[in-house]
Amino acid sequence: MTTVAVVGATGAVGRTMVAMLAERSFPLTSLRLMASERSAGQVMTTSWGEVEVEELDSSDPTGVDIALFSAGGERSRSHAGRFVEAGAVVVDNSSAFRMDPDVPLVVVGVNDDAASAHRGIVANPNCTTMTLMMAAAPLHHAAGLASVVATSYQSVSGSGQQGVDELVRQNVEMGGDVDALINGGWQDPGSEVYVRPIGFNVLPFAGAEVDGGYTDEEMKLVNESRKILDLADLAVEPTCVRVPVLVGH
Repeated sequence: MTTVAVVGATGAVGRTMVAMLAERSFPLTSLRLMASERSAGQVMTTSWGEVEVEELDSSDPTGVDIALFSAGGERSRSHAGRFVEAGAVVVDNSSAFRMDPDVPLVVVGVNDDAASAHRGIVANPNCTTMTLMMAAAPLHHAAGLASVVATSYQSVSGSGQQGVDELVRQNVEMGGDVDALINGGWQDPGSEVYVRPIGFNVLPFAGAEVDGGYTDEEMKLVNESRKILDLADLAVEPTCVRVPVLVGH
């Protein structure tokens, strides 16, 4: 008997988690779905029947064996502990615990053994780090890594639904005048999510700027790679680029 809870179930990642559990025939016997007050009460159709979404803040985690969190760092920090206290193992998709020395940061197929040392929470890295590790880890195991130069090209889905909406809106507003796009005479449609328009554009700026001229997205590549490979002094030179593609990195 295995009960799995998906926290953040109504978001894009949460819905994908539910779909992947079904696709891979995960041997669960009970599925619970949790989200914010705004989404509570919705009924989602799953491979395990119709499941009503519970409000996370008032939910009782008793009986949950595995909790898959993808509701943002703040909610992970607020709620993961009480799920662990109730006996669940939390797999957290946010950045909340990634650099916590007591929480293993795991990429399946790279450092699986690290998961066995968990104290109730297992973190997974940022999407770009996970992809990089699939290539970098075998090289490290074969020859040893001294440095890594990595560039990622990331879709707007990495910014959530707001990023997707902004790209779609700008493509519509800007796409009607091809000559203006070619000749640089286009009108700025206004950007709320990104520092410049993402429609028909490539932005070498993903995330928020931090010290040293890098972005937080780039520093995730640096710090998470070092932790996963257990190379505290690994030199990593990252560049993260946002591209006008809806989904995929």
